[in-house]
Amino acid sequence: MGRARTIARRSFLIGSAAILGGVAFGAYFVTRPTPNPLLDGLAEGEAALTPFVKITPDGITLIVPRADVGQGIASTQAMLIADELDIDPATATLDPGQPHQAYFNATIAAESLPFPGWDHGFVASTVRDLMGHVARLTSSQFTGGSSSTADLHETLRLAGATARETLKAAAAARTGVPVADLRTENGHVVLPDGTRIPYTDLAAEAAAIEPITEVTLRPASQWTRLGKPHQRLDIVAKSTGTQDYGIDVVLLGMLHATVRTNPGRGGDIASYSADAALAMQGVRSVVEVNEGLAVIADNTWFAFKAAEALEVDWLAPDYPASSDEMWQALTDARSEEYRNSRLRDDGDVEAALNGATVIEAEYRSPFLAHAALEPLCATVLVEADGVQIWTATQVPAVVRDAAVEITGLDPAQVTLHVLPAGGSFGRRLDHDYVVQAIQIAATMRGTPIKTTWSREEDMTHDYPRPLHMAVGRGTVANGRVLAYDLDTISPSLVSSWFGRIFIVPPGPDTMLVWGAFDQPYAIPNYRVTGYAAPPMMPIGSWRSPGACSNSFFHESFLSELIHAAGADPLEERLRLIADADSRRVLEAVGEMSNWAGADIGPGRGRGIAFAHTHGVPVAEVIDVTMTERGIRIDEVWIAADCGTVLDPVNAKVQLTGAAIFGLGHAMNCELTYENHAVQQTNFHAFEGMRLHQTPLFHTQLLGLAERVRGLGEPATAPAAPALADAIFAATGRRPREMPFSKSVDFV
Repeated sequence: MGRARTIARRSFLIGSAAILGGVAFGAYFVTRPTPNPLLDGLAEGEAALTPFVKITPDGITLIVPRADVGQGIASTQAMLIADELDIDPATATLDPGQPHQAYFNATIAAESLPFPGWDHGFVASTVRDLMGHVARLTSSQFTGGSSSTADLHETLRLAGATARETLKAAAAARTGVPVADLRTENGHVVLPDGTRIPYTDLAAEAAAIEPITEVTLRPASQWTRLGKPHQRLDIVAKSTGTQDYGIDVVLLGMLHATVRTNPGRGGDIASYSADAALAMQGVRSVVEVNEGLAVIADNTWFAFKAAEALEVDWLAPDYPASSDEMWQALTDARSEEYRNSRLRDDGDVEAALNGATVIEAEYRSPFLAHAALEPLCATVLVEADGVQIWTATQVPAVVRDAAVEITGLDPAQVTLHVLPAGGSFGRRLDHDYVVQAIQIAATMRGTPIKTTWSREEDMTHDYPRPLHMAVGRGTVANGRVLAYDLDTISPSLVSSWFGRIFIVPPGPDTMLVWGAFDQPYAIPNYRVTGYAAPPMMPIGSWRSPGACSNSFFHESFLSELIHAAGADPLEERLRLIADADSRRVLEAVGEMSNWAGADIGPGRGRGIAFAHTHGVPVAEVIDVTMTERGIRIDEVWIAADCGTVLDPVNAKVQLTGAAIFGLGHAMNCELTYENHAVQQTNFHAFEGMRLHQTPLFHTQLLGLAERVRGLGEPATAPAAPALADAIFAATGRRPREMPFSKSVDFV
């Protein structure tokens, strides 16, 4: 990160025109530049050259196109630009921008390929680069997969550096002082005599010259905010209750709506009567929307009560009606007919299993809701010449396209106000709630309508994490793991989610085996097979998709084999690890937890797990105590390497939060189905980790890996298997099905 970087003009500039009164700067690494969205609709006295930084006489705007769903990425994006631009990001206006090809996500497209994240060989790197260009050409803009920092960290720094050097050139032209004698500080160009010229005063002159693209990024030793502890830009607002989320939108003359949809996700309506609802206080109308009905009323409570009064005869969807039937469907899908991939097949597994004592185990992971604190909501105003949408979304271009399809307007007539989300965990990678809101508002053009799902609708009509199971077989010999064979079975998340949002890509569904096939172990005979079960209800991306279940399966079975071999869980993993970054992480967590020398005492257990997901190796050690009332989680040690750490405080928070998320769901949470309907209707039946159950956390970020990566998800994956291993060490019983509360109690 600290090395100097020089870029060619032809790979940098996006647009070349300047308009008197302002200037915008940015960076972009593609062979052919994309159009600059900031050139559209410029007001008098404004100018824009590139997509990320706009400077006008009135102030500085930083475009931060990745959605903030609680992970703090808006603050990180602003810091990346600001540290090179020499401004305090708190003084700038942060704008998510409008959906545009210029904000495509190359990293997430590249990481969906069937290559392990630790594979940086020629073939893997070449194909990833190719997929990045495909993402640009297809305007693939979305936030997810812990990809935002990895995707934008150099682009945004170069945007800030180019703006800085161009402003210095403008100051040199005005004053006659050579650029080499100028410096910048806190939003000013500073002359040798101490004279300070605000950037905003130089906007018009900077717009009149070509951007300085031969720039050198500052080394880490010269960073002022990056790499140092600091406060996120949204902390004060979130701590004082003044942060505005999608649910906080208030517009003049606004009405309110809610929806009631088929209890079986994807089912239709046979018939309905809205008479009782229409007779209730404050109700304006009842309209049909995707998958059900909507009530428009004077306030949200009137809409909620009227929705309950709707009399509806629902049609059953065409998938199994109960959880028992769904589990049976997964069991039946472990056959050659449903085999989707075998992306790991080292050695000769069949020969290693033949004639040996085979260790076998089955694991299960349930459906899970996203259960974000902020219910799904969107406010929409449809008018004759345009539509405005206020919501939180991770797929802004998809939302815009939906508005075009529903209203018949042009894309340029859609204005999207992307707001912070009160949680997502992958749920806002879908846009069903916004589609319904647009459909509702289109029935009353000229009137803004806020559509809010009830908590019960949100919980029971999720696109949940899919049901997942695995069967492991293996052998050990001479104190070592000799053979490892894992079959993992689930409905296809790629077919379900991509089928709704984009198009289903060709090739194997890597999500089926993420967190299993891609682990950097050099087991002599090592095979991972993915089976795509028949579709059930629509499913969606859940924090650390694929790996959130497969890491539990993969690491739990590896722990069982290591135990059967009589080996030390950490030492055998270190012997098997074939990736230097991953080895360092395992060594670090061993040192942090004093693995080799600790005597944790009677009635206690210690577990370990490792996962390489989203390009980040993470290892976790967990200590538990067996009390008279159940298991208490005492301490958790987490070591990870995401490369250069740009925001150390938030990075550690992300590790801790992801682990809490993984632990809480592994302990207590599941969705079960009867007659196609979810049985858990609110938080009382879907209980995560309580405050009194939260352990003491110790975190370490090594910062040694070559590539910069994100941390929103990686620590989720190893949390469940580390806890399962600790429970086994304390009780002698190994949980093989989540939630673990089915087999043990927690205090």
